[in-house]
Amino acid sequence: MSKILFVVTGADHWTLADGTKHPTGFWAEEAVAPYQAFKAAGHEIVVATPGGVVPAVDRGSLAPEVNGGQENADRIAEALAGFGELRSPLKIEDVDLDDYAAVFYPGGHGPMEDLAVDADSGRLLTLALESGKPLGVVCHAPAAMLAATRADGTNAFAGYEVAAFTNAEETQAGFADKAKWLLQDRLTEAGVNVRVGEPWVPNVVVDRNLVTGQNPASSAPLAVELLTKLA
Repeated sequence: MSKILFVVTGADHWTLADGTKHPTGFWAEEAVAPYQAFKAAGHEIVVATPGGVVPAVDRGSLAPEVNGGQENADRIAEALAGFGELRSPLKIEDVDLDDYAAVFYPGGHGPMEDLAVDADSGRLLTLALESGKPLGVVCHAPAAMLAATRADGTNAFAGYEVAAFTNAEETQAGFADKAKWLLQDRLTEAGVNVRVGEPWVPNVVVDRNLVTGQNPASSAPLAVELLTKLA
């Protein structure tokens, strides 16, 4: 089968408004659920990160209380341990988009730190969007869209409808008053149309070849939608 590129944050912290560094990384479920769906469908997975650093998982994303209990938390941790591709990532700047049938960005607060300002990732996103290949982005990963600017200064995703982690969810997670900026606000300022769903409930938005999800619960249904575009 074909290859799917996972572009994952390389950040292990998120710098808050007061300068403190909140430990983070990628969100486990948002990487694991699509990984399992794509592998089960017979696809090969390749991981890329800024600078080729081995990505860090947000340890909070492995806690029972955010995974519906200990049993599911254990299942996700076990699946993550089997996600060997995470341990040998490419550098984003070395990626040849022609090698891949689809591109997927998992979230976590990490993308707010690095991918939001990563020009290599921004160029890759722009190329993927323009290529017509299926492009999936979930939760906080739409922060990477902020770096996808064209030569004239406009955002490549301006005018697109997307789902992304909302102000309400950031408030309920306890970070809205600590963050330097909020994802929903920044995307809106860039001309991206954020379609807000209920907090923590799956919300997947499809606009042309772009498939986006609002929160961790959206990652599995997003993967299903992305697979239909590969069929």
